[in-house]
Amino acid sequence: MSDRELYRQKRQAQLDEWRAEVAKLKAKASGASADTRLEMNKKIKALENRIDEGKAKLSQLAEASDDAWESLKDGVESAWDTLKSAVGDAAGKFKK
Repeated sequence: MSDRELYRQKRQAQLDEWRAEVAKLKAKASGASADTRLEMNKKIKALENRIDEGKAKLSQLAEASDDAWESLKDGVESAWDTLKSAVGDAAGKFKK
């Protein structure tokens, strides 16, 4: 298996983990007070949008030529860092 495919699989697995974390947040939001639920739902929607962006980046990476994939990889890394931070912040804030 190529390094490119291994990288894609690793990132896909991370997206799946983040989707599971968002599902946990949704479950927690359903039992929260109305104000907290509104705040959580905004955060959840933002996370879902970022996860969709990450999925789009992976699709671009999969479709890129061998010459272009290394440069696209840098963009994926940047998006991943932002998404990782956002998921961590939301999960930490609402675990209280």
